[in-house]
Amino acid sequence: MSSSTIIAIAAIVMLVLLFLKVPVYIAVLGGSAMYFVLNPSANPIIFAQQAITGVESISLLAIPFFVCAGIVMNYTGVTSRIMDFCSVLTGRMTGGLAQVNILLSTLMGGLSGSNIADAAMEAKMMVPEMERAGFSKSFSTVVTAVSSMITPLIPPGIAMILYGCIANVSIGKLFMSGIGVGAMLCIAEMVLTRFISKKRGYVPLRTEKITGKEFAKAAKPAILPLCLPIIIIGGIRLGIFTATEAGAVAIIYAVILGIIYKELKAKDMAVAFKETVTTTASIMLIVSAAAVFSWILTKERIPQQLTEWMMATISNKYVFLIIVNIFLIIVGMFIEGNASMIILVPLLAPIAKSYGIDEIQFAMVYIFNNAIGAFSPPMGTLMFVTCGITGCKTKDFIKEALPFYIMLIVVLFLLTFCPPFTTAIVNLLY
Repeated sequence: MSSSTIIAIAAIVMLVLLFLKVPVYIAVLGGSAMYFVLNPSANPIIFAQQAITGVESISLLAIPFFVCAGIVMNYTGVTSRIMDFCSVLTGRMTGGLAQVNILLSTLMGGLSGSNIADAAMEAKMMVPEMERAGFSKSFSTVVTAVSSMITPLIPPGIAMILYGCIANVSIGKLFMSGIGVGAMLCIAEMVLTRFISKKRGYVPLRTEKITGKEFAKAAKPAILPLCLPIIIIGGIRLGIFTATEAGAVAIIYAVILGIIYKELKAKDMAVAFKETVTTTASIMLIVSAAAVFSWILTKERIPQQLTEWMMATISNKYVFLIIVNIFLIIVGMFIEGNASMIILVPLLAPIAKSYGIDEIQFAMVYIFNNAIGAFSPPMGTLMFVTCGITGCKTKDFIKEALPFYIMLIVVLFLLTFCPPFTTAIVNLLY
């Protein structure tokens, strides 16, 4: 049996298992195991070696650190303080609580790094409040899901850490780029929400202008939590600590906040550590499994062959980017973003480099596509998490989400064809 046939069978086995909703790491390991079973020249010991070495990267330590920091933040009263601050900032905007929802996701994303955690938190916290204020369940659910897309795009997004480890790209530079991309998406969502809210008569939280005293009262409790992203970015840029060490700094800072606010208890820390272990384990199992599959692709020279074929077939880098965008959105509809990233980045990143595409731009375009996929049916994780918590029907979600899909495509178009949107801050600081 030829190598190409064995690779094809392994890939088919993996995809079939994924579509059958088998856990991602088992699906990837199943496809990889099929390769070793059918290929007598492949040493089975390598299977175990790659599975172990795949999670030994020091950069991957940033994942449990930032996951833990985000979870601890939830037990320190940080979320409620930031929500009050967001209410003050956006209270007079048309759309009221919907605008609070979007801004809260943006600010909390800089603390948690997980879009699923952010979506679950806001679906429980914000959607009931929005419904009581007169917003429809479907609109409230869609706003919650689409605002959670911002989380992986801004530091310390887990997706950026994974991409940086896989493609050997500076995580610090990805964090810098994410600031601009995340802010851009936040503004786009708030503008669209304003138009929809104005058309439907969703009123602001208040009409009177806020006084300086009221602003100071809301801002004071939020100042310390909002300093965390500044500390992380500033520390990395000034060389005080690496992106990995920044995660440890974030945990210490979160614990200090808990002590200051007197809301963090010993039992909360025990629960937080337990949640950190389970969340990190689920991510690392996928990383471990994908490391084996990536080794198989490298051994069979699949990335090099695909690059040669692409370069011979497609002469324009923008045509390549358009094809990649369409492909990644479709993949994201069916496969969880981190899993697809570990499998596809080793294939696509070298090709993008061959076309002369900036590595930071391609990284952010890739992560943005993953975010759109997570928002999209039939298997988008953000859609399922939010609808599952709020009780919104999938068909109502899709109908309500149409204007937001158009907005997302426009933003993706700008990221794809206007490199400064992804590279300006990086070039300025580096």
